[in-house]
Amino acid sequence: MSTNNVIRVMLVSDHKTWLWGLEQLFASAQPAMQVVASSTEIDSALLLARTLCPDVIVLDADLGCGGACAIDYLPQLLGNGVSRAMLFSGTQDQAACGRAVRSGARAVVGKETPVKQMVDAIARLHQGELCLDPALLDSMLGVLNKPEAAPDPEEQRIARLTLKERKIVAMMVEGNGALNRAIAQRAFISEQTLRNHLTSIYSKLDVTNRLELYVYATRNRLAEPIHAE
Repeated sequence: MSTNNVIRVMLVSDHKTWLWGLEQLFASAQPAMQVVASSTEIDSALLLARTLCPDVIVLDADLGCGGACAIDYLPQLLGNGVSRAMLFSGTQDQAACGRAVRSGARAVVGKETPVKQMVDAIARLHQGELCLDPALLDSMLGVLNKPEAAPDPEEQRIARLTLKERKIVAMMVEGNGALNRAIAQRAFISEQTLRNHLTSIYSKLDVTNRLELYVYATRNRLAEPIHAE
């Protein structure tokens, strides 16, 4: 827990550049913040959350979790009874953000959020406030007030994809048989990282290979441009 009024923050993301940037940001933040740990994979993050009990956990919604969604691990990350969670997302997917809040997140910010606004959100979160974009809050309230419709299985599968995975699916379709190396270069990731993403994508969409993924993605128009808000 906090000592000397310093907010202890843990960062969870597989983007090392993003982690480094936030560490530099928090080093000079006011109120004072200290990055006590950072993790690039979920298993070590769960261990660190249990042992260090940081005040605030900033979780990258696009973290690769071997076929699962980072949001699904929020209850475990918050199991220490001390930490509060902020979801850092590249997309304002209302369903995903709403699920994050139901899973324990008390703040949701976009990856294009201004520095001052993000620092302010962490400080408010540490004080126990709920920090959600007004549009997201209105959307969640609207969903709660509407009769629940029968879920579409395909939409549920597709909704489990992260923004990064959606982009990789689009690249696979557009590449029309391109080698993994070419797609990895285009996505600015290693071939091993691409294979990890594909394993996750196959699991979430219930397909077994690139051909089935191509057919599924074409049928469900997953190659269309994605606009992150």
